[in-house]
Amino acid sequence: MGRTRIPLPALAVSSVVLVTTALAFVFFVAPNDQSLGFSQRIFYFHVSIAFAAYACFICGAWQALRHLWKRDPRADLASYVCVHQGLIFGTMVLITGSIWAKVAWGRWWIWSEDELVLFLVLYLFYCAYFMLRFSVDPGPQRANLSAVYALFGVVLIPVSFSAIRLARAYFHPQVFTLHGPNFGGWILVTYCMAQAAMLVLAYTLYRLEIGGKRLDVRLRRLREALA
Repeated sequence: MGRTRIPLPALAVSSVVLVTTALAFVFFVAPNDQSLGFSQRIFYFHVSIAFAAYACFICGAWQALRHLWKRDPRADLASYVCVHQGLIFGTMVLITGSIWAKVAWGRWWIWSEDELVLFLVLYLFYCAYFMLRFSVDPGPQRANLSAVYALFGVVLIPVSFSAIRLARAYFHPQVFTLHGPNFGGWILVTYCMAQAAMLVLAYTLYRLEIGGKRLDVRLRRLREALA
């Protein structure tokens, strides 16, 4: 998000290469889990997508803080796009998490599991962000309310992450601990590849969406000037 940026076509190519490589590693390189077998491979997607969603929400909060601090309308738009991308990845987290729950527990959803419920709360909180934003007319008031709401939302991220860390090990294995990686060999390599792919993909989608939004703003101002 700085002045010097990687060209969008280069980002798009990098995303395709990384995602394709990650898929190859997940399905053809990483070994099967001793307990869940082949179905455990969804771990590489579920966890990496979850961290990408967290990263989007955190970036949204950072841009919201920048807006409140500098009153920069570009930061408000960037915060909005980050939250939107976070919801897209959050939807994929819930879908892959439900599939994983079905495999591990035999049920699509278990309300007694804190890691599922707390992420759902986080997801619904950010869904309400859009209800708030579009219930107020465009202008400084909407930007300020949206920024404050996005900042409050980031408090839920460590709560959700802590619930995942405390979950049963076979369902949410801890990749990294205070003593270093919890896995080794191709499992760790495959996870790092999948995580890099999801983060680059998230940034690519962010750049693509914010570019379109900024173009819409310029076209709207041009129409207003010509009217």
